[in-house]
Amino acid sequence: MDNGLHELHAEIIACRACPRLVAWREEVARTKRRAYQDWEYWGKPVPGFGDPAARLLLIGLAPGAHGANRTGRAFTGDGSGAFLYAALHRAGFANQAASQHRQDGLRLTDCFITMPLRCAPPQNRPTAQELDTCRPFMAREIDLLPRVEVVLCLGQIALAQYLRRLRQAGHETPRAAFGHGAQLSLGDGLPHLLCSYHPSLQNTNTGRLTPAMMDDVLAQAKALFRSTSA
Repeated sequence: MDNGLHELHAEIIACRACPRLVAWREEVARTKRRAYQDWEYWGKPVPGFGDPAARLLLIGLAPGAHGANRTGRAFTGDGSGAFLYAALHRAGFANQAASQHRQDGLRLTDCFITMPLRCAPPQNRPTAQELDTCRPFMAREIDLLPRVEVVLCLGQIALAQYLRRLRQAGHETPRAAFGHGAQLSLGDGLPHLLCSYHPSLQNTNTGRLTPAMMDDVLAQAKALFRSTSA
């Protein structure tokens, strides 16, 4: 991994800036879910994951309490990750469809995953202050990914947080209406911006987001790459 990303990720993992999130993530790691009683939970902030030379950047929301908060890797160990990595595998961005733990051999090519919040929030509901405190980690991570051509926001909060990051960096951003497959032009040499429903079980189990829909938006992202060579 690029040294800058390595140093940033060490800083992320050590963060204890938000008392409510620290207390919750560590409580979950102590009490555990019955199915994972034999696991040693990660119980710390979760860094980004993927290829530092990526052209595709995926932005999620936050670690799942018994997913990434347990495994220590974004979208790993829960239903959201199973759905997402299977789609990335079909699209050629992942070497395998499974996402079980940090040492399972999963690798991403031409794709990187980041999040505006690095700790699992109670009831999956971060506060505005927690997002404001944590967003600079996402901004710094993005700044260390120089080849990104397409940003795919997984959910409405991801879109809002990415646009806020751009405004804080001095860019003018359009008023954006969220919708699955929506494509926004940002100009100023910025990456193409796409939207997708978040691969939460609430969306995938109800059919609001299907594998075919996820495949389509990833194909849309690939079509926006300036070249076909990695």
